[in-house]
Amino acid sequence: MSPPEPPAAPGPVVTTIEPLPAERGLSASPRAGVRQRLRRALSREMLISVALGQVLSLLICGIGLTSKYLSEDFHANTPVFQSFLNYILLFLVYTTTLAVRQGEENLLAILRRRWWKYMILGLIDLEANYLVVKAYQYTTLTSIQLLDCFVIPVVILLSWFFLLVRYKAVHFLGIVVCILGMGCMVGADVLVGRHQGAGENKLVGDLLVLGGATLYGISNVWEEHVVRTLGRVEFLGMVGLFGAFFSGIQLAIMEHRELLKVPWDWQIGLLYVSFSACMFGLYSFMPVVIKRTSATAVNLSLLTADLYSLFCGLFLFHYK
Repeated sequence: MSPPEPPAAPGPVVTTIEPLPAERGLSASPRAGVRQRLRRALSREMLISVALGQVLSLLICGIGLTSKYLSEDFHANTPVFQSFLNYILLFLVYTTTLAVRQGEENLLAILRRRWWKYMILGLIDLEANYLVVKAYQYTTLTSIQLLDCFVIPVVILLSWFFLLVRYKAVHFLGIVVCILGMGCMVGADVLVGRHQGAGENKLVGDLLVLGGATLYGISNVWEEHVVRTLGRVEFLGMVGLFGAFFSGIQLAIMEHRELLKVPWDWQIGLLYVSFSACMFGLYSFMPVVIKRTSATAVNLSLLTADLYSLFCGLFLFHYK
């Protein structure tokens, strides 16, 4: 019987440790984390929403530009008539679409159920347009576009209470900064206006813009609710119906004499057509962007309209 063989000498031990997923994340470079965050932030949906927001900003700039030319160069002070043209276009396109529908989405069926709600909405939307367009007779294009940002805190507060949207503390800090900026803008307009002998007029214009922005905020939040629950065509059709009705009455009472004073020619006609086209485009595209994002996000994206209006004021109206 042979003696047992001695145990083999232990060979070299090779240990391979695979890093855990968490350890990979910790050891990854900061650049990779930044790239991932940017990729998530700059998604296709986000880029489309931003692009649509810039289209809305350009339309708002066109509205302001045509309104300023009408009131300053041609002395055509007709804010109700300008809104009336837009509501007529909405009526012809969207209200007639509701009229030919069948079933519960028909115009008459909607009126039987919700006529009084859309009547209030139509009045709010009409007066918001009236106040802002009226302000072009008293203050500058850039002041109107900057003060119109007051719609952002209004939309945030109304979304909090009625749409149950929740925001962080930094959003409310932004509201405070925005309101402080509004106060500084009004004060600057009054001081500059006093040097030019038009301080009271500029203050009136600024107050008109703030009133219009408040009504716009109410209209935008209401619009978000209707578009998400009932549809874009119903919102635009009912706003066109009641907006045309009430603006026609207000036009006959308040502006029929101003309308007769307008020195009609092809330039004024082109400005009215351009204004109506921009307004109709704004009303038609805004529900699409609101449905993709929210009323708050839309109004934040419209801040670039201030930059476009600033360049127009500097180069076209020679503001200092």
